[in-house]
Amino acid sequence: MNAPAERLVTDVKVLVTDVEELLKATAAQSGERIAATRARVEAALIKAGDTVVEQTRHTAQATDQYVHQHPWQATGIAAGAALLIGFILGRR
Repeated sequence: MNAPAERLVTDVKVLVTDVEELLKATAAQSGERIAATRARVEAALIKAGDTVVEQTRHTAQATDQYVHQHPWQATGIAAGAALLIGFILGRR
């Protein structure tokens, strides 16, 4: 997975954790509006989690398929990236 995708997954996990904590903190609150809001937020959390999992799975499958179809290109890209990273780190 690439860095922006990893960051997105991390950010979504943090958001889900924060919202879950908020839901737990308001569990003692009562009222029709709060109950309806809690139900909508819980449904949205489940949907968001499923979407992230599905997108991650799709990206991994596409990457795997590309590497299997183009092994030399994938090796070249990895070698080029390693060379570039080594060059950048070597300049420090």
